[in-house]
Formats: sequence, structure tokens, C-alpha cells
Amino acid sequence: MALFLSMGNSKDYLTITKQLHSLANPAKAKDCQWFFKTGVGEYGEGDQFLGITVPAQRKVVNVYWDQLTISDTLSLLHNQYHEYRLTALLILVKKYQKNQNQDEIYRAYLANTKWINNWDLVDCSAHKIVGDYLLTRPRDILYKLAKSSSMWERRISIISTFAFIAQNDLSDALKLSTILVNDKQDLLHKAVGWVLREVGKKDQSQLIKFLDTHGSTMPRTMLRYAIEKLSPDKRTYYLSLR
Repeated sequence: MALFLSMGNSKDYLTITKQLHSLANPAKAKDCQWFFKTGVGEYGEGDQFLGITVPAQRKVVNVYWDQLTISDTLSLLHNQYHEYRLTALLILVKKYQKNQNQDEIYRAYLANTKWINNWDLVDCSAHKIVGDYLLTRPRDILYKLAKSSSMWERRISIISTFAFIAQNDLSDALKLSTILVNDKQDLLHKAVGWVLREVGKKDQSQLIKFLDTHGSTMPRTMLRYAIEKLSPDKRTYYLSLR
């Protein structure tokens, strides 16, 4: 783990943190705390926000992504503020897509899942780093993540499959959906349903086969997402099984 840590005190690191703080909006930060469920017992409990819009963060990323080292980017990820962590992940994605140290970025990502701890953080990065990296490699790690006690690691496992689905490779998406079909967390119901919907857009027969097996028992939210692109008659049929 020490391989991926730094003090986060380089000139470029201090510059980007100063830039992010200059964009803070306390009123928006309060709204974000509600939107991302940061209350006691909620999925984002204790998360802190500066109130920076995502477009503003992407502008910062476009300026600094090539200046910040991977080590300093991970220091940015290890921060109490949600926007720091999102900006760090967007930088890692940008570096990865520019073919900068892809092996290191992939390993660093999986070594630091503790800080990839909300749905937007997972959804902006998992398929673009983990999924893409595994396109031509063994995917055992996804099955390990799918059985993790961490809801966010389980979400990483299923969201990563979007990279495969885009290549018409549906097998792992369906297998992981089967593992997660009875997950207790609503955020996993939505993610699995979302993946199943995309599977159905590529090969409706595969989605129908899954629904015929699990449609009567899968969580209703998951089912509604999964059947979203089916014909009205099919949607009515599968909803009637509940």
C-alpha cells in the first residue's frame, strides 16, 4: 500500500487544492450533503462537500491532469472532501485513457477503494479503469469484489462490466448480476438493473433468460431498471410476477 501514498505537498498538489477551494459554494455544499445522503445511518454518512459543480471540476482536471503525479493524485483521493476525491478519480481516468502507466493506475485504484465511497465516484471511474483494463485479462478480481462486505466494492464489480458490454461481451455482466441479484442495498439494485438493461439492449434474449429465472424474486427497483427498454407487454408481464 505504501507504494501509492505521498505527502501531497508538491507545488502542483497545493495549486490544485487551492484552485478547488476557490470554487467552493457553501449553499451548494449543503444541498450536496442532502443529495448524497450524508446523515447518520445513510450510505454517505459523514461525507463532506465544498459545493463545486462537476463541470467546474472537469475544467480543473483538464488543466492539471498531466501535471499531477499519480502519487499526488492519490493524496487528493485520500481527502475528506468529496470533490477532491471525484477530481482525483477523473484525473486517474484521464491519465489512464492517455496511456499513462495503466498498470500502476489499475493497481492503485484497487488498493484505494476505501476512498471510492459513493455512487458517483464509482460510476465515473470503475468501467473506465478496472473494466477497460480487464478487457483482455482474467476477471477473477470482479468476483472477489462482488462478494466484498463493502457496498462500494460490490458496485465497482458490476459497474466495471459496462466496458465489456460495450464490446458485446455479456457473460460476466450476467454472472455478476446473478451473484448480486439478492443484494440488500438499494444502490446495488439500481446498478444491477442498469447493467441488465444495457445487456438487453445488446441481446434481449439474454435479458429475457435472466428475467425468467430471477424476475419473480429480484428487488422491484432492480427489475424496473432492467425492463425499462422492453415492450410495454413484456414490462407488464414481468412486473406481474412480483
